[in-house]
Amino acid sequence: MSENFEMVAKTFQGLEGVLSDELKELGAQDVQQGKRMVSFTGDKEMMYRANFCLHTALRVLKPIYKFRSADADDLYEKVKRFDWSTIMQATDTFAIDSTVYSESFRHSRFVTYRVKDAIADYFMEAEGSRPSIRLNAPDLRLDVHISGDEVTLSLDSSGEPLYKRGWRVAQTDAPINEVLAAGIIKLSGWHGQCNLVDPMCGSGTFLIEAALIAANINPGVYRNDFAFQRWSDYDPELYSKIYNDDSGEREFGYKIYGSDIAVQAVAIAEANVKSAGLGKMIEVRQQDLRELEEAPEKGYVITNPPYGERLRPDDIAGLYESIGQKLKKVFRGYQAWLITYDKELTSLIGLHPSVTYPLLNGDLECELREYVIFDGSYKDMKRAGGTLRNEGFRASDKDRGARRPFKETYGGDGDAESHDDGGKPRRRFDRDKKGRGERDGGKPRRFDRDKKGRVDRVDRDDEQPRKPRRFDRDKKGRVDRDDEQPRKPRRFDRNRDERDRRREQRREERHERHESLLDRDAFFHSEKFARQVLQHREPTLGKDAEVPIVRGRRKSWKRNDGSNENGNSSTAGDQ
Repeated sequence: MSENFEMVAKTFQGLEGVLSDELKELGAQDVQQGKRMVSFTGDKEMMYRANFCLHTALRVLKPIYKFRSADADDLYEKVKRFDWSTIMQATDTFAIDSTVYSESFRHSRFVTYRVKDAIADYFMEAEGSRPSIRLNAPDLRLDVHISGDEVTLSLDSSGEPLYKRGWRVAQTDAPINEVLAAGIIKLSGWHGQCNLVDPMCGSGTFLIEAALIAANINPGVYRNDFAFQRWSDYDPELYSKIYNDDSGEREFGYKIYGSDIAVQAVAIAEANVKSAGLGKMIEVRQQDLRELEEAPEKGYVITNPPYGERLRPDDIAGLYESIGQKLKKVFRGYQAWLITYDKELTSLIGLHPSVTYPLLNGDLECELREYVIFDGSYKDMKRAGGTLRNEGFRASDKDRGARRPFKETYGGDGDAESHDDGGKPRRRFDRDKKGRGERDGGKPRRFDRDKKGRVDRVDRDDEQPRKPRRFDRDKKGRVDRDDEQPRKPRRFDRNRDERDRRREQRREERHERHESLLDRDAFFHSEKFARQVLQHREPTLGKDAEVPIVRGRRKSWKRNDGSNENGNSSTAGDQ
């Protein structure tokens, strides 16, 4: 039996819990979640299975060297001190990936250079030759992770990231990552128990990943290469056993439907489905979401609508409104899961999510939202025994844990003796048959209402009862207080004769201004009319014209200061 060792599986932020569950199902031990990673222990077979079977892992790393370092020179010396002959030879090729979260190391590329120099110098001093750098398919890929002053060197057993399944032959613009798509499907709770619909399927990533999950097909079956296959201790028989084991696969009795408005996207999705060999489970067609009138039997909707960053349709607001309308009218009885980014656009859907998960889609901070579309009313759903994920859970309880009952929290029945508040008695209220509250330690505050609903305080005998504030309305709806001098009502009705007089006065003023414009010679108040005149003839100006200049787009005419013999105006240049 081979020896167990520590491993780390990397993933997207928000999928750590899903990846942890996958590892436990595979039989991993000491599974612990971290930020964008899950650590676990296992043997060589577990490492092979993790690469071949995990749907939500990006890489599987094997840590080999951990130490602390405060600066670049110290990093170089400690990396050079490691016995690299146990890992690789001078004739091998290698590549380095660095991730840095430290004030001492500001740039990950600088860290890569220093580690590379340390390894090269180690072999030069030991053997007189050095291994070469190779970015594509190297014999050994190293991962350097620095957090503060803690440095971890690991062997990358995956090579190419695990989201590169091997089934994709073409893609649309900005396709969703395969690992993220698989994680979203697992977060939704769908595992093949009903139909699934993606009405904006793009290149078909959700469709294919859903089919792999439904039929329990290992995503690594399409890959031809893993980094551990080039290690010196690679066991081809063990890997062949894992590769040919299809005992976990199952039949899928439902259907996965995909559609898209773009003909090219549908063609790409069909090509990818054919490449994955999943055509019996997946059906793809060209259709606009806004023209969708019916849906298959009740199931799940999982989709990634455009949210205006990398892709922006002409009417993206109208698209989100259509999503809400179709969810309410066409997908009744469904559970809908949408990736959203812009809160203003998301509000146009017009539905309240039952649960949300924060996710990172590339560099975008997104949310995965669940919308439960009732086939009937909420009461009917409850009567049938249904529940929502967020029932009995408040947003304020996230960091507080589950709510505890009163007796468990304070002890006893809530008396002062059982609560650590210095023995101060609590104020308790008991209600009589009429629902009026009485304080144990004082005179009860009681309020009696008269027939008109006005309130008088009756618990104070040492002062005059307060006169209630009463408001009476006259026939016109105006309010007068009857406990003081009546206030002069505010009236907003103007005298009709005065209003008509002012309106007629404004009308006459407008008419006079219009007449004065018409009386002015050679004044073209309509620009369109002026252009028509200028295209055909030169306007004639009278001798007494008060406006000497008529402006047009192409020409302008100006009368000479002194009249010529013919009495006609002369032509001037454009102004």
